[in-house]
Amino acid sequence: MLSKILSITGRPGLYKLISTNKNLNIVESLADGKRIPVYPQEKVVALSDVSIYTKDGDTPLRNVLKKMKEKEDGAKIALGSKSKGSELLAYLEEVLPDYSRESVYASDVKKMVAWYNILVENNISLEEEEKKEEEK
Repeated sequence: MLSKILSITGRPGLYKLISTNKNLNIVESLADGKRIPVYPQEKVVALSDVSIYTKDGDTPLRNVLKKMKEKEDGAKIALGSKSKGSELLAYLEEVLPDYSRESVYASDVKKMVAWYNILVENNISLEEEEKKEEEK
């Protein structure tokens, strides 16, 4: 499912890919359900393509989100947009102890926490995608 969940530079939140075309894509906001066009010149990233820098290379975002889900027992994370950078980095330390301190910033963790909370609110399963990928 994360391959159809998108982050669009300059737009808040996450979006679900509805349809693709040569000249534009149609996405639906996970926050309010509004559908909007996304043009080829806009920078769009699927969450399945995002990874977090670690000391040994990088870890797919899906794995980090799964660890967050295990830690929170499937509930939303209490940290919010007003949390201090040190609190955010301490949280990531608990979830992913070997993250690269030189390459991962508090703003990155804030974005991951926000994305995780959006995915939980919308009941988007991380396990289903892994099973589908294993079948392929």
